Amino acid sequence: QVQLVESGGGLVQAGGSLRLSCAASGRTFSNNAMGWFRQAPGREREFVAAITWSGGTTVYTDSVKGRFTISRDNAKNTVYLQMNSLKPEDTAVYYCAADGDWRRTNGIQLRTAFVYNYWGQGTQVTISS
Repeated sequence: QVQLVESGGGLVQAGGSLRLSCAASGRTFSNNAMGWFRQAPGREREFVAAITWSGGTTVYTDSVKGRFTISRDNAKNTVYLQMNSLKPEDTAVYYCAADGDWRRTNGIQLRTAFVYNYWGQGTQVTISS
């Protein structure tokens, strides 16, 4: 059974940092792109960041560029999201996702939820002002 399990969420003050982790089990995703999405109350799920299978390409939504960094450790089957300079508007449930296709590198496609076949349960991130 394939599972993606997020961890690292919590409550921090504005300007603080958090590091989210997403550990995959049940299969290896070393040849698959991985992504992070988030959903705030009353809003649709939105793309945050993605990383290609090798880690050679990363893409971000504009609102997190320069503040968030996505990375991966294929040996550990884990993807990370380092979040710095957090703002109250970053408050959301953050979801990890794995692309079902082999070695997809199209950054435009990786911004869309439909390319991701596997999803975690999410971790709450709350930023206080």
